[in-house]
Amino acid sequence: MSDYLSPSIGKLTPYVPGEQPRDGGYIKLNTNENPYPPSPRVIEAIRNETARLRLYPDPESEELKAAVSEYYNIDKNQVFTGNGSDEILALSFMAFFMKDKPILFPDVTYSFYEVYAALYGIKYNLVPLNPDFTVPVEKFCTENAGIVLANPNAPTGIALGTDEIRTILENNRDKVVLVDEAYVDFGAQSMVPFIKDYPNLLIVQTLSKSRSLAGLRVGFAIGDSKLVEGLNRVKNSFNSYPLDRLAIKGAIEAFKDVDYFKETTWKIVNTRERVKTKLRDLGFIVTESRSNFLFVSHPGFPARDMFARLKEKKVLVRYFDKPRIDNYLRVTIGTDDEMDIFLQRVKEIFL
Repeated sequence: MSDYLSPSIGKLTPYVPGEQPRDGGYIKLNTNENPYPPSPRVIEAIRNETARLRLYPDPESEELKAAVSEYYNIDKNQVFTGNGSDEILALSFMAFFMKDKPILFPDVTYSFYEVYAALYGIKYNLVPLNPDFTVPVEKFCTENAGIVLANPNAPTGIALGTDEIRTILENNRDKVVLVDEAYVDFGAQSMVPFIKDYPNLLIVQTLSKSRSLAGLRVGFAIGDSKLVEGLNRVKNSFNSYPLDRLAIKGAIEAFKDVDYFKETTWKIVNTRERVKTKLRDLGFIVTESRSNFLFVSHPGFPARDMFARLKEKKVLVRYFDKPRIDNYLRVTIGTDDEMDIFLQRVKEIFL
């Protein structure tokens, strides 16, 4: 390790993304990407915008904010945009959580939360999930400096209902409650309708999953205008041009093409439910996912070994070598053809 690093940076354990194979031939079910392409309207909008690449983009992404506000029927000043939800999460940690008391988030959740807290020197406490991986709502109603919840949670796919999240909000009126809704479009209930009731509620979403734009890097946050103002303070002290022209135009059309969005998310949800049933028939334990992935375990076959065997058979899934979940695999939902091959490979392992 370089002697030039700051001491705090040298101690960091960075987030490790899912494997991106360089060679072909894999069925890639390890990074929660959408198996379907973006809307044709997105592609056309990006193509048309390339002629303007010599010009800086709008630093405030006003046209995109207008599209988001129209889609959700909210005010434009309640919308913030950024380079994927990860950037917005990072800005949120800086804007709202750098305080004396610890923030709270589950012990099994998106691992970037711990990375951000360590990076910014933010105190945090991990709240253990229940044995069935559900969120213990009452344990988030204690003293804290803020709360971060992925809903649906990752990598479990389990979602809280709006009443449960409202209980957490009611008991944390003077703290920011950040709800990360990266996977909400696949069957969970969004908290967007409740921002008018809770000025402490910040919702973060991404276009990487349900709108097939992982390669474009567009995210947004929705919340009270004062929360959005806080995010803008941090953003404009760091990067005043977060989204490029192509990303802005593509994202706008992704919101406008509602029919395509509904069609592809419906396909993924139906495939998820079919595969869940098939896996349970094979003896797997499968959580009640409301996301575009399944979280699975088999009592008779270690997850680490199954991960390795599937990789040998050119099927990539995600394995987490962490306490409590080291005997589970996260399986992204692909096309029906891809999932049929996945199921066939699983059956071959058991033969």
